[in-house]
Amino acid sequence: MTAAKGPASYFPSIEAKYGRPISEWQELIRAAGPTKHGELVTWLKQEHGLGHGHANALVAHTLAEDRGK
Repeated sequence: MTAAKGPASYFPSIEAKYGRPISEWQELIRAAGPTKHGELVTWLKQEHGLGHGHANALVAHTLAEDRGK
């Protein structure tokens, strides 16, 4: 098994620290009103108490996935 790279490398610590699976975070991001990266990061930090790095990783990965990358 190879180590995750990029935003996904944060996923184990995000799940451990905040107690939700990544799929649940992605559902929340996709259902949120804002659609811009920075707005989503701010929303996760303010509404869910995530740190900047974790919020940024979740948003970057989710938006890239949605763009088909």
